[in-house]
Amino acid sequence: MSKALGEIREQIDSIDNQVHDLLIQRASLVSSVAAAKKKDGLQIVQPAREARMMRRLLSRHHGTLPRSTIVRIWRELVSSVALLQTGFRVVVSSSEHANPYWDMAKDYFGSSIPMKRVYGTANALAQIQEDGGCFAILPWPELGEQQPWWRPFFNQKAEGGRLSIICALPYGKNKKDDADSFERALVVSDIDFLPSEDDVTFIGVELDSDVSRAKILSCAEDIGLKLVNIYSETTENSDGGSKAHLLEVLGYFTSDDDTLDALKNKFDGKCASCQVFGGYPVVPDIRDETSV
Repeated sequence: MSKALGEIREQIDSIDNQVHDLLIQRASLVSSVAAAKKKDGLQIVQPAREARMMRRLLSRHHGTLPRSTIVRIWRELVSSVALLQTGFRVVVSSSEHANPYWDMAKDYFGSSIPMKRVYGTANALAQIQEDGGCFAILPWPELGEQQPWWRPFFNQKAEGGRLSIICALPYGKNKKDDADSFERALVVSDIDFLPSEDDVTFIGVELDSDVSRAKILSCAEDIGLKLVNIYSETTENSDGGSKAHLLEVLGYFTSDDDTLDALKNKFDGKCASCQVFGGYPVVPDIRDETSV
């Protein structure tokens, strides 16, 4: 082994020690922050804060280390300390034949937090409502579902215990994600959806069944909402009744926002309910220049 190679390896060993020392220091500080939040009654898990941190790190990143690796490292750091101290666990909704969300949940929550598979979306949501302290991984909404998992969100009480969509998975875009066929999921919990400065909000609207999707789009655009998508349930009612729609909208909104009142009024008495069901921070772009 050449002298130059030996010196390089010594430098790497020294850097490893420094990195390890800093990880220990970081974990101690995170523990102190979590204890202070708990004492003050603040929300310990904050996907919005984590998203801002991730954007900051990626904005300053350079060199040969892939951006996707940076995301994986910091997601593991966040989960291995902050989430473990809360006692949170993850339930992953799966079908009878497949479970496409397990790996993306593991990528986001890390290898340390407890995870288990749960058959069906209703059972996954029940875990949160009955036990608390859970994140449920649920399939991305689809157009034309007869009983979408988000439909019961209209009937939640305004006070504590409401479930919210708080994050989107997979956490980070890569070069394969430009196609419409890649799997996506949403994270639901009983914690609040908070602003991250670059967000998408889900707004649930319950309308008379004769209100068309084109009318929804027109009303939303009239008040300045920028829609990403509209997911409408399929109903078997042919003689009226209500129909639920889930609007995916750019920006951060809350249920007491004046924008929701304006949207409801646009439907001339045909809107029974207009509520925010949560949302997600816009996921970071983890594509490297060489892979675009």
